[in-house]
Amino acid sequence: MNTDPIPAADITVDGTGLLCVTLLLRLRKQIENVPPGTVVHVIATDPAAPLDLPAWCHMVGHDYLGPVPGDRSVYRIRLAADARSVRADAPWHPAPTTVPQE
Repeated sequence: MNTDPIPAADITVDGTGLLCVTLLLRLRKQIENVPPGTVVHVIATDPAAPLDLPAWCHMVGHDYLGPVPGDRSVYRIRLAADARSVRADAPWHPAPTTVPQE
């Protein structure tokens, strides 16, 4: 049994009523300049959220901390310093890499 305290939210992203696609667009925009280590609570009512949010965190490199106990529509994420960049218009795709010009 995990007895670690539940980290408080530093910021909350409200995705109430949004499909996960739109939620990820909002989430990406709101965490764009937020420092690593920040705990984000994400309110997500899309039934796909319990699968999509952990998968997105894994793809990007953020720490998925799971749902807030007792509230099935709030999920916790800790932002990682080494998270991968994603496209602003499609945060489920990696950002294009730039090749240095010679």
